[in-house]
Amino acid sequence: MLRNEMDAEDILQNSFVDVYSNLDSFNYQATPGAWIKRIVINNCINHLKKRRISFEEMSNVAEVAEEPHSSKDYRIDINMIKSAMNLLSDGYRTVFSLYAIEGYDHAEIAEVLDISESTSKSQYHRAKIKIKEMLTQ
Repeated sequence: MLRNEMDAEDILQNSFVDVYSNLDSFNYQATPGAWIKRIVINNCINHLKKRRISFEEMSNVAEVAEEPHSSKDYRIDINMIKSAMNLLSDGYRTVFSLYAIEGYDHAEIAEVLDISESTSKSQYHRAKIKIKEMLTQ
């Protein structure tokens, strides 16, 4: 999510300090792993907000028909996808990571990032198109 290994290490370290400091607030409504993951994700998002990620607000979200699958066989591995994600803008990458990798829905993403649900959907859609373009080149 952060596109910078040193920032990621700092956030992870700070997150575990937060986990340890807030153990008394863990109420067993989720698994410890899910609780820790949420803390790490929130710290990443807060870090990105501090860096003022920019989201491109869309007034009209147009639905784009999916392209039919081509007969070409593309071999794509996770490292190629990660590399493509690292080339995305912070806004695209954050929404794409939260939705496609972390499993948040657009309502949750909108609430966490303080954006509209339609902005989350459009950011995800645009990120998906950009990643697809990068992977097919």
